[in-house]
Amino acid sequence: MLYQIYPRSFADANGDGIGDLNGIRERLDHLSWLGVDGLWLSPFFRSPMHDFGYDVSDYCDVDPLFGTLEDFDALLAAAHERGLRVVIDWVPAHTSKEHPWFREARASRSNPKRDWYVWRDPGPSGELPNNWTATFTNGPAWTLDESTGQLYLHSFLAEQPDLNWENPEVVRAQHEVLRFWLDRGVDGFRADVVHNIGKDPMLPDAPAERARIPHSVLNDVPSTHEHLRELRRLVDGYPGERLLVGEVFLLTSEQIASYYGKGDELHLAFNFPPLFAKWSAERWRECIATAESLFAEPHAWPSWVLSNHDQPRHRTRYGSEARARAAAVLLLGLRGTPFMYMGEELGLEDAVVPPERVVDPGGRDGCRAPFPWDASAGHGWGPEPWLPWPPDAAARNLESLRADPGSILQLYRSLLGLRHASPALRLGDLELCDAPTGVLLFRRVHGADERWVAINFTEERVSVALDPALAIQLDSGGGPPGRYRGRLEPDQALLLARG
Repeated sequence: MLYQIYPRSFADANGDGIGDLNGIRERLDHLSWLGVDGLWLSPFFRSPMHDFGYDVSDYCDVDPLFGTLEDFDALLAAAHERGLRVVIDWVPAHTSKEHPWFREARASRSNPKRDWYVWRDPGPSGELPNNWTATFTNGPAWTLDESTGQLYLHSFLAEQPDLNWENPEVVRAQHEVLRFWLDRGVDGFRADVVHNIGKDPMLPDAPAERARIPHSVLNDVPSTHEHLRELRRLVDGYPGERLLVGEVFLLTSEQIASYYGKGDELHLAFNFPPLFAKWSAERWRECIATAESLFAEPHAWPSWVLSNHDQPRHRTRYGSEARARAAAVLLLGLRGTPFMYMGEELGLEDAVVPPERVVDPGGRDGCRAPFPWDASAGHGWGPEPWLPWPPDAAARNLESLRADPGSILQLYRSLLGLRHASPALRLGDLELCDAPTGVLLFRRVHGADERWVAINFTEERVSVALDPALAIQLDSGGGPPGRYRGRLEPDQALLLARG
């Protein structure tokens, strides 16, 4: 289990209302107590923050908002002392327009770094090179650089020009970025929109019916795979188990699965269709069956995520505490590597952000609300933080929920403990089983260890006949372990084992 931290919103050590690296270091004992295996840090690099760190102006330094390189080294050391691995974000497909590389590239058409980015001449009447649409803006993915008279490609904001990975110098420079952090001891990288590093050199128009879809979710070209094989060799060349997990934000699981290659590209790729699945046994059964068919050893291993910094929290999407609790059993019962977004263990909902406090160009502020540590007015922070608090933070905070043995926080901790103790849950095969309408049932087995997960997605009590030798090991509703009584309550999930 990897625990995603959005640094601006996790913990504030210096009292400026913005989370920082020292704040994370001071709160590592929470992650150890919870039982996660490591943490993934969203960007903390130098950035003008047009996209809150995903517009990088220096890949090899820490933005002063978050601290210093020395602070990062101290955080890394403290995490490793606790047996926690540290994965950091890496943004390979584009930089900030304030990056020195782009400043040089736009200086003149003959600048040595001109070809580090993607440039094209406008047509005679100012026509754009193609009909690609940029993410966030829903406008063209091209912006005119007035000083040189050419257009540059940006799959996201105009402040985020796309790098040209067909230039070997770009490849070498990005490889050096990875070596810089690997040499410092990081355990791996979450590669942001990594499928976007390659481009069709012809830059063809998108089909008319897809022209309004952001091109970043359509960009799927063969050249990316060779780049990934080179990156995999680089990462695997370091001692220990280093990780390369990719954000491959494409439309189908079949496309995403191809980014594992033959076991020589990504170690893990986020499989996003389940992130958008509604609370439905039938839909989740389909998602699991697809993952089981596509993400199979020896070349692939599934990953699972219910929430992240880009999407509404699943507690908000699913609509109730009971469903959020059942989803925890689902997530930690599946075959693969689960990722937890900070605050899932508190059952947080998205914050309601008034118009005057909206700051994100993609409208993602609600899911990025600060993590409430205690029941005080400041919830463990200093002055008013950069975004409003999530709902009910006076009760739904770490201090309060840790004191409640029946809380969702304690449920997550129990689940993680059971997962660590069970070879079936960590490594076992998964078998989908027949179940009544509205119920998802699957079996996990590894050697002599056998577990069952049963989830009622309906708002009615449902009878489910199971092997009488099975006993309840964990109940999402907080009920005690014991004999299974042949039924599931509304929105209830059970983890069962042979008694």
